[in-house]
Amino acid sequence: MSFALAQPLMQESGVARNRKALAFFACLAFSGCALLAWNYGGAEQQIEPTSTSLFGAPATGLRARLTQAQARVQQFGFSRSPMASQVLMMGARLAAQDGARVGCRGSLTCVRAVGLFYGTQTGKTETVASTIAEKSGLEATAIDDVSAADLAGYDGLIVGAPTWHTGADEQRSGTTWDDYLDEIKGLDLCGKPVAVFGVGDQMGYGDNFCDAIEELHSTFAAAGAKMLGYVADGDYEHTESKSVVDGKFLGLPLDEDNQDDMTAGRVDKWVAQLKEEGMPLA
Repeated sequence: MSFALAQPLMQESGVARNRKALAFFACLAFSGCALLAWNYGGAEQQIEPTSTSLFGAPATGLRARLTQAQARVQQFGFSRSPMASQVLMMGARLAAQDGARVGCRGSLTCVRAVGLFYGTQTGKTETVASTIAEKSGLEATAIDDVSAADLAGYDGLIVGAPTWHTGADEQRSGTTWDDYLDEIKGLDLCGKPVAVFGVGDQMGYGDNFCDAIEELHSTFAAAGAKMLGYVADGDYEHTESKSVVDGKFLGLPLDEDNQDDMTAGRVDKWVAQLKEEGMPLA
């Protein structure tokens, strides 16, 4: 059926070709939606919120389907015609998107995914990220496991890092974040909500407590993100921090060395704050 539709598309022009293109899209979208809705369980099963950023890094199921579709394009020889290939791939993308939405049955969270990413040196930031994941219903992922470009595929981001290079003016986390900073600044995040958390030591490094929060904050702000989650610095015992502006941290600072008993409560309050400020959490 696909070949029969594509062949006339390559031979005709004007209104007739446009009509056939629309028909081609409709066929692909209809069949794709039906297939994907069945795969994702229809009304009985929703796609997990943390794994369905459409066409972003975590949507492995949709990526696999698009890869298969492209392989079929080459198999049938459509790749020899750029126009026919574009028609087929555009139809496949529409089918995947519509199919995922049908599978979600109106669940907003499954098409508005929030990514939770952390970098860590000693494992303490990973521990904090796990606490945030538990409170928010997300899945914590090491920044090492994705590319900087993948971050643009989410509708919201929660990102965290330690302050390892205390006193440094840049690359202060000592993690993969440092390698991604320039590339992230070049992304177009279009006002997407982003919140930053950091881990530090107020007693050992009180002059540089959670400085890396500021670095991540300025990086994502430069990419056009809407920054959320500022926290008043009154409940902390640090001496100084580059992450404090007008009496507020530019994110959530946590001290696993001296105040680990306060982490769960601080995270719980912060997640509620993010929801109120517009982070698309369930």
